[in-house]
Amino acid sequence: MKIFINKINDFFSNFEALASLFLRFGIAIAFLIYGLNKFPLPPQGLIEYFDLSPALASFVAITEVSVGAALIIGGFIKNPYGNFITRIAGFTIVILMINIFVIAHSDWFINTKLFTSVQIFLFIGGLYFLIKGNRS
Repeated sequence: MKIFINKINDFFSNFEALASLFLRFGIAIAFLIYGLNKFPLPPQGLIEYFDLSPALASFVAITEVSVGAALIIGGFIKNPYGNFITRIAGFTIVILMINIFVIAHSDWFINTKLFTSVQIFLFIGGLYFLIKGNRS
């Protein structure tokens, strides 16, 4: 049994770098989609539902698209700059998600809605890339 477990562990250790890549692309694509769905600018839904100014609503949409793109681009730059871009994207995601929790979902603290929503996983993904950067 120990030999079987070691073979399984050895097999999957060859794919460890892919785990971060899958997470990176999943988080990035989600932010790209969320941001692009707010176009054309200014996003009327944010303005009407949350009473945001047109400038702030546009800033949110542009930031979501930018952070998705930065997360992808940062992953392809294999030097300290790429690591920095990834960490900045992670930091921005964390800040965005905290604001989303406070402004849009303040009734979610702390209950099952929070932990069964996509937002908590986007927040955790942002934390992951803020802390880990490009290190796989």
